Amino acid sequence: MTAKKSSEKRSGRKYGKAAGKSVASAVRRAKHGTLRSGNGGKVKNRKQAIAIGLSEAREKGAKVPSKKAS
Repeated sequence: MTAKKSSEKRSGRKYGKAAGKSVASAVRRAKHGTLRSGNGGKVKNRKQAIAIGLSEAREKGAKVPSKKAS
């Protein structure tokens, strides 16, 4: 028996490359202080920057899993 690689367990990437670029861009803008949240305030939290990046990626049509129901 051979051990399965992690890539064989799943059928594909969960997030597309374009989604990663959007998130990286959002985190970079947050570090520079130019990323704004919905109400116009500066984003100070890293997790919030990632969420904004994923949201922007969804709008562009990148491969991103849908939001979980709250």
